[in-house]
Order: sequence, then C-alpha cells, then structure tokens
Amino acid sequence: MSIFKIRIVARNPGNETLVTPALDALVDTRSELTWLPREALKRIEVVPRRKRLVSNAGKSQVERAVGHVILHSNGRETKDEVVFAEFGDSMILGLRALEGLGLSPDDTEHRFISMIKFVAFQLHEPKPASQPFSITVQTAPRKPRKDSSRYKIAASR
Repeated sequence: MSIFKIRIVARNPGNETLVTPALDALVDTRSELTWLPREALKRIEVVPRRKRLVSNAGKSQVERAVGHVILHSNGRETKDEVVFAEFGDSMILGLRALEGLGLSPDDTEHRFISMIKFVAFQLHEPKPASQPFSITVQTAPRKPRKDSSRYKIAASR
C-alpha cells in the first residue's frame, strides 16, 4: 500500500471568498471523513455543526466537532463534512471527499486516477402516457366458507 499526499484548499460554503492556504493532506481510504486543522477552519469561519464520535489514526474513539466545507484539488471540487482536527491529529483526506473529487489512488503507478461515475439508467423505454396498460389477474374458484357462527373465539388474559 502506497502513501499518498494531496494538496487541497478548503472554502467556507457560506462565504466562498474565505479560503484556506493550500494544505497537504494524507489520503486515507480507511477514514470516512476528512480531518483538517481546527485553526485553518476557524480562520475561514467554518462553524462546527455538531459533535461526532470518530476513530482517529490510532484507532481510538474520540469526540470531535464537524462542519461543512467545499474542498478543491486538482481542478475538482466537492462539498463534504470535515472533522475539526485537534493538536496531535493527522491531516487526512477521507474516502468520501476522495470519491466526491472523482479520484482514486493507483498503488502500482503511485498516482491518482479519475473514477468513472455511474449514473442511473432505465432498462426499458417507458410507454407513452397515451397508451394505457392493464393487468389481468385470474383467480381459481374458491370453495364456499363454512358457517363461521359455529366457531367460538376464546380470549385469555
């Protein structure tokens, strides 16, 4: 497994003129979220939205604030939730942001490659509204029911 770093820039989604300087983040496809320094996020006035229990690089559970940013890298952008990293936390670009940027690491060539995006499609052409459709259901003949008044229902408590 190769170690990848990527240069990213974060923008405040509420005021896109507020931008971090370029940050070199470690790519970690085992991390769901992106971790950026709290100071960098405060500088661009990103507001923590809530606290979340997350696993840090040492695999221990920690509570951290999370917020939303627009991430830019290699001419691509994506909006994602980021962790406000504290002193001692790694700066990480997580899997969601990597996929949002449409990138995938290629270990053999030690580079990023563009991911193919799959879109939803229909298997059959829909019928025009002018052509009504119908469903025919056939049922087998049923035997007449027995007289239900003969049965007693016992209730117990």
